[in-house]
Amino acid sequence: MNTKTSIENIAIEQSSDNPYADLGVPDADDMLVKAGLAREIAQIIKARRLTQQRAAELLGMTQPKLSEMLRGRFRGISQTKMIECLNRLGRDVSIVVSKVTRRAAGHTQVVVA
Repeated sequence: MNTKTSIENIAIEQSSDNPYADLGVPDADDMLVKAGLAREIAQIIKARRLTQQRAAELLGMTQPKLSEMLRGRFRGISQTKMIECLNRLGRDVSIVVSKVTRRAAGHTQVVVA
């Protein structure tokens, strides 16, 4: 049996900075922002050694809803709710609006300081 694999016919495509856009997901920019917010929420919960049940109580949501969010299923959770979660976990969230330097639409990103 020949186990060699030929990579000669594999097309390689440059990825963007947004995997959701690369996959053709609707609202890709929104999903990327939510992923960044969820990642930060998860890191805080882990660092504080909170159970999901205790964290859910602090965040004002059910444990199953928190579990879904932490697993990347956050379509039913608004960015506003996620920012509120970060506030409840003792984090300040700053929103900075700046002018775009090129003639294109602006974008939103999560930057953790």
